[in-house]
Amino acid sequence: MDLISELLMGMRLVGLNYRRIEITPPFGLRMGEAEGKAQFHFIARGPVFLRAGETVHEIQSGGAVLLPRGGAHDLVSQPDLPGRDLAAYETTALCNGVSAIRSCSAGPSSNNVLIFSGCMEFDLGSMHPLIGLMPEVMRVCTLLDRYPELLPMLEAMEREAVGNRAGYAGILARLADVIAAFVVRAWVECGCGDASGWVAALRDPRLGRVIAAIHRDPGRNWSVAELAREMGSSRSVFADRFVQVTGVTPLRYVAEVRMRLAAQWIGRERMPIETAAQRLGYASQAAFSRAFKRVTGYAPGRLRP
Repeated sequence: MDLISELLMGMRLVGLNYRRIEITPPFGLRMGEAEGKAQFHFIARGPVFLRAGETVHEIQSGGAVLLPRGGAHDLVSQPDLPGRDLAAYETTALCNGVSAIRSCSAGPSSNNVLIFSGCMEFDLGSMHPLIGLMPEVMRVCTLLDRYPELLPMLEAMEREAVGNRAGYAGILARLADVIAAFVVRAWVECGCGDASGWVAALRDPRLGRVIAAIHRDPGRNWSVAELAREMGSSRSVFADRFVQVTGVTPLRYVAEVRMRLAAQWIGRERMPIETAAQRLGYASQAAFSRAFKRVTGYAPGRLRP
């Protein structure tokens, strides 16, 4: 798994917005679809049920979950309760990027459920195919035996969420980012669960060498013959093996790596389209734009603010 570890160095997990939610049961919170965004939930005082499709997960106090692909789901006090859209609740700002929702009835505050949620931009860069292979819901409690160092971080989140000390909102946001990144790394270190295909390619020493070469030099004018030489086999054997394991042709894989990088450079880093085209080996901006639209379905100009 050394190649995966090397490629994971490009992982970016950036918190977009966070909410501290204090609410009296019974309740149902509907988390809407956030395309391309991950969702993280920490239960400081529970329990809470997470309902994703037909699957229900119970999360006890001190527990956390990461939904790497996000998707619509509910946080409810009982599995059969309907969800109310989170946007319908009144919010107050705590600090930059962190808000609070409080929907509590009269009575002891210890009866209220306390949740800290984060919506995150989850970008693995050239490792992006891993996101599609991850479980829909990744539960932190399943990692504690193997990674006991997670427990102090969860305990710190619980203290900050309950204590309302100065600066607690920002500290909670940073802890959420660290724990979410830890969950991803732990999944990789544990062998990527039952994932196959692309992960199998990285585990194959000869195919892994080819993929590493593509990621190190995506702007090179790769041909199937050159990639086959990297693997040390004939073109036909290499091409058949590559498609068999990854599900795409070698040149399609090269194009997808290039366009993921281009989207990152243009969209997040505000790189000029012409510069991205040159860096990725295209003779003209027009040729790059055609290739970008062919892979992504839209023109690169859409990424600019």
